Order: sequence, then structure tokens, then C-alpha cells
Amino acid sequence: MEEFNRAYLDALSRDIADKKVDLLQARIVDLHPADIAEILDRLDDEEVQYLWNLIETEERGDVLVELEEDVRVALLGNLSDREIAEEVLENIDSDDAADVVSELPEERVAEVIKQLDTEDREDLLSLLRYPEGSAGALMGTELIRVELDWTVSHAIREMRRQAEDVETVHSVYVVNASGQLLGRLSLKRLLLTATSTRSTIGDLFKEDDTRAVKVTEPDEKVVQLMKKYDLVALPVVDDHNRLLGRITIDDVVDLIEEEAEKDYQLASGLSDEVESDDSLWDMTRARLPWLLIGLFGGLAGAYVIGVFDIQRFPSMALFIPLIAAMGGNVGVQSAAIVVQGLAAGRNPRDERLLPRLLKEFSVALLNGAICSVVILGASMALGYGWNLSVTVSLSLIAVVIFAALFGTFVPLTLNRFKIDPALATGPFITTANDIIGLIIYFSIGVLMSA
Repeated sequence: MEEFNRAYLDALSRDIADKKVDLLQARIVDLHPADIAEILDRLDDEEVQYLWNLIETEERGDVLVELEEDVRVALLGNLSDREIAEEVLENIDSDDAADVVSELPEERVAEVIKQLDTEDREDLLSLLRYPEGSAGALMGTELIRVELDWTVSHAIREMRRQAEDVETVHSVYVVNASGQLLGRLSLKRLLLTATSTRSTIGDLFKEDDTRAVKVTEPDEKVVQLMKKYDLVALPVVDDHNRLLGRITIDDVVDLIEEEAEKDYQLASGLSDEVESDDSLWDMTRARLPWLLIGLFGGLAGAYVIGVFDIQRFPSMALFIPLIAAMGGNVGVQSAAIVVQGLAAGRNPRDERLLPRLLKEFSVALLNGAICSVVILGASMALGYGWNLSVTVSLSLIAVVIFAALFGTFVPLTLNRFKIDPALATGPFITTANDIIGLIIYFSIGVLMSA
């Protein structure tokens, strides 16, 4: 991997300012498209446009799809409809082309698509009709297919023709005359087993258990299948098992990375995806909603303390941070385990909810009992007295049990209502547990002092 430090980028900027075309072309000619994209991501808009014009035309599409979204959108805004069609869309896979077109303003989409040849236009339009988050939106139409009744010589000619549009041949798919997927054929079997060029694919093909996904399935299903069966490519079929396209491992890796980043940001209390170089307003808008929730949660906590009249139990104030912190930590731990299971494809409907909660209750009871004994001994040793020590100890075990059950129940409920369960591992759990934990703590304190 190339390393582009500040000195390298400064030198590049000087060469751009001095319009040293030959030197700039020499710098980028042997670079991978991803490395060129990394450079462009770190230059200003004018420098990006200048260097873009020096990139070889057939390589521009591969560079563009590797760019950060904001840089890519800005660059697309400076290109004409014909340039986008001929320099970008015609030189990249159909699934990447669909992603690029989806980022264009609506008023430009039709004009750009008009510039494509008939075959590319039809492929692109067919992909654009699939909703975001489905297997259809993730697939590409470039693949190698042969029909069962083709001769070997005919199949090889067709494979050569189809391979012109396929960067990497992962599989040769066998279909019948209706285009229905029957399975895969290995190149080894095709080349070495055929007794004659007049042999048919049907003579060589043996039905297998080729995995496929329906075009309407959610992309999470794609990830699960490719992970479970260690696939590098997954065919996509319609409801009648007709082969429509394929999804490759690089698309799935990108999807996993995007989902991981999204879940991490949700768990951190960010309502929108943001980068460190985003505008002040974008960063504020992403952070503010959960900060306001935390603010009102703090006000609710203050109200709870006021209701129970902290002046009657001044010593209890010493352990408020402990109770709140333990409840928040346990709740996030429990929620994280559930969210991780959901992300891995373990469907909570396959298990009964009650046994799941009972198991979490047992774990919480054991952890809470150990922590309660520790805090009882520590508070007694520090001279806080029997009454307060027992109050804190009982409150701690009660809060730990509640937080564990709450942290388990919430993400399962969110998932059932089609809401991202990663929300449950963020400030929502922490804030709710703070408030309810305080109610439990002071309620036990009142009972102990009665």
C-alpha cells in the first residue's frame, strides 16, 4: 500500500500549481485506482479537477468509485452528462454504475442514462428499480453463463464474448433454455472432461447445491450466506429461479464496513453518518439529538432525586454515580450481545423470549451478587455504616438485574419493529438505566429507613 504523507501531497500540490503535466502523469501512471483516489480525497476541489483530467480515461471510473462520497459528488457535479456516461459508467461494473447514478441529482439521471448504449442502458435501468438494501441493489449483471444444450465449442465462444465485460471470472453458471439457474460448471471439467467439441454442457454438468439468493431478499441475507458458505460470488435469481446477476465478495465487504461504521456511530450517539472533515452544521446535527436526550435524561434524574428529597438521605448521594454507572454498563453489555447475535443472523424468533430472559436474569443475578458482596464489604470497611451499606448493596443487585433484562429486551423489540437495534447500545440504554436505577436506589433507601 502506498503511503502519501504531507510532504508528498505538498509536492504534488506544487506540481499542480506549476502545471507540470509530465511529472504529474509520471507520479500517478503506476498507481492503483484506490491509491489515486486516496490522493484526490486529500486535495482541494481545484487540484482534484486538474489531476482528474490527467488520469487515463479507461481508469477514471475505477478511481471515482473509490473516492469519499463528498469528493465523488463534487467531482460528478463538474462533469458533463456525456463525460459521466462515457468516461465513468461504461468503464465500471453495472453495480458500481448504479451506485454512481443514484448519487446524481434526479434531473440529471435521465440525461446521463440517455448517453449510454442500449445494452448498458437496459442493464442500468434494471438495477435501479431495486430498492436500497435488497440483493438486487447490490448485484451486478456481469457474469459467465452457459446453456445446458450448448456444445463445448459454442460455450467456449460465448464465454470469451461474455468475459470481455467480466473483470474476474468467479464461476461459470449453467442455465436451461428458460434461463433458470441449474448450478455451476468448473473450468477444469469443461476443458479436461469433454471428449469432443461437439459434447454438450449437459454431458459435462452435474447438478450441485449452488447457493443463490432471491433478488428481493435483504442484503443482510446476502452477508449471512456468503459468510456461512465461504463464497466469493453469489448468484441472484428471481422468483422463478431465473439467473439475473451475481454479488461478489468485494461488494459484501464494503457493505459490512458501512454497516459496522453505522452501528458504531449509533452506539456512540450519532444520528447521522459523519466524518471528521464534515461541516460544523453537519457534525452538530448528527450529535445534538442524543445530547438533548441525555440532557432531558439528566433533568429526569434530578427530578427523581428531588422527589425522594435527598436532604433526608444526604449520605446516599455519595453512591449515585456508582449506581448509575453500573446500571449503564450492564445494560450496554447485554444489549451489545443481543445486537451482535442479530448482526450475525441469529433470529430471535428462533428462540423463545422467556428462556432468553431467564438466562440473562441468571447471569445478572450472579454478577450482581458478587458485586453486591464486594460493595457491602468495601463500604463497611470505609465506615459508611450498616444501613447505608446494605441499601447500596441491595440496590446494586436490583439495578444490575433490571439493566440486564432491559438491555436484552429493548434491542429485540427494536428489531421486531424494523428499527436498527444498534440504537439500544447507545445513549438510549444508558439514559433509561440512569433514571430507573435512581428510582430503584432511592426506593430501597426509603424502605430501609422506614
